Amino acid sequence: MRFIKIALLLLWLNPLGLHSQSVSDFLLLLNQYPDSLKQSKVDSFLTAIPVFPVVEQDTIAHFLYHGTASSVTVPGDANGWDPSRFPMLNVAGTELWYCTHYFESDARLDYKLVINGSSWILDPRNPHRVSGGFGPNSELQMPDYDPPPEIHYYAGIPHGSLQSFSFPSFHLGNSRTIRVYTPPDYAVSTDSFGIIIFHDGLEYLSLANADHVLDYLIAHDRIEPLIAAFVPPVERTREYAGDLKVPFSSFIVEELLPWIDSTYRTLPVPSQRATLGASNGGNISLWLGLNYPHVFGNVAAQSSNVEASISSGYQNSTTGESIFYLDMGTYDIPMLPPLVANLVDIFDSKGYIYEYYLYHEGHSWGNWRAHIDNALELFFRKSTFGVQPDPQIPMQIHLGQNYPNPFNPETTLPFWIPYTANIHLGIYNLLGEEIKTLISGYFSEGINCVVWDGTNSSGQRVSSGIYLYGMKFDNHFISRTMTLLR
Repeated sequence: MRFIKIALLLLWLNPLGLHSQSVSDFLLLLNQYPDSLKQSKVDSFLTAIPVFPVVEQDTIAHFLYHGTASSVTVPGDANGWDPSRFPMLNVAGTELWYCTHYFESDARLDYKLVINGSSWILDPRNPHRVSGGFGPNSELQMPDYDPPPEIHYYAGIPHGSLQSFSFPSFHLGNSRTIRVYTPPDYAVSTDSFGIIIFHDGLEYLSLANADHVLDYLIAHDRIEPLIAAFVPPVERTREYAGDLKVPFSSFIVEELLPWIDSTYRTLPVPSQRATLGASNGGNISLWLGLNYPHVFGNVAAQSSNVEASISSGYQNSTTGESIFYLDMGTYDIPMLPPLVANLVDIFDSKGYIYEYYLYHEGHSWGNWRAHIDNALELFFRKSTFGVQPDPQIPMQIHLGQNYPNPFNPETTLPFWIPYTANIHLGIYNLLGEEIKTLISGYFSEGINCVVWDGTNSSGQRVSSGIYLYGMKFDNHFISRTMTLLR
């Protein structure tokens, strides 16, 4: 938001007898007054310009503070929150402190003031504040920054419901409180819904207002209604980027998701499942996408850490149908942008489907909350079900990836149809010969799953190798590959 305009500048510059329209010029001229007159000039300035920082020419930000102090600094996203950075200068003979810095015209940054080297405070003259992981911060909004409307609560639109559950994990040997969002009208509808898992889930609610974002996007027909599970960590670093990643993944895939599927009406196909997180939460999201593509077809990572094993895993994996959303702040933690840029290069070289955005922001909830909508619209855009359908295939018919894959001795083949149809689902060898018919006949709309036990039409076990499974319907044929390991 633009904090100062030419007309407002004239209101206070003219009474001071100044002809310039620059705060920098005012500060320069102020130093030429006798000390006995400076404070009165500052008082006139403060009366005319009550809101700080002052932004000029779209890219110049003047940080100002008025008060008794021996030193004032401005740590924040722009300088890695170093309390010694961005020191302010004091105008001799006054209690006015200032420093000036240049930022992109659409930048948005968190900051605080540090008084006398130890007292961290919000900018008392800045009404813009944003929640952070360590409490509220002051917020610099440059003129072309577009504040996100979807993060706010609107009384006039339908709202989803949030339920809390204490959920135990056998794999991790602990329990945690999860919250599950169901969309408006869930209780009175018979529809089934896609699902998204938010890591650092309670912070995505309290600091990023993700429930407001869901309500807003659903109300404005920007996404399909969906279910969201907000899952907190217990041992965050170990679960998201350490030695507990494997059991944490088993907790999500083998314990939490089956419970959600049994408790709520879900669409258990990869294209209707998403995982999302920020920082190390993005790391575990990418890990789940890499190791469980048959579960999560949509993966979002904001300002993400990317462990080397994840990058190499995607580099060496077979490109599937998963869709990825990545974003990063140009004022982010310095080690992270190169990691994400390398992952983007891998996605490019391998032909993965992804969207990647750079924002002039920092490593903060103020950044992440403003861009949840991008990921949700990519995955669950209204009437697209996360992916653009083949124009030659009737809309909304989906043959999911089998799971587990590779498998032994059996695997599950999911498919979803929007209307009653005559379906033929068979297993084929690489020569295209059908070795077993799994189903043939009419099936009603909705999710259906069929299990193949690794045998042919004679009931004999088939050998290890790559097989196709194909579905015929309405003169169309869809197929996928899978691997049997004996």
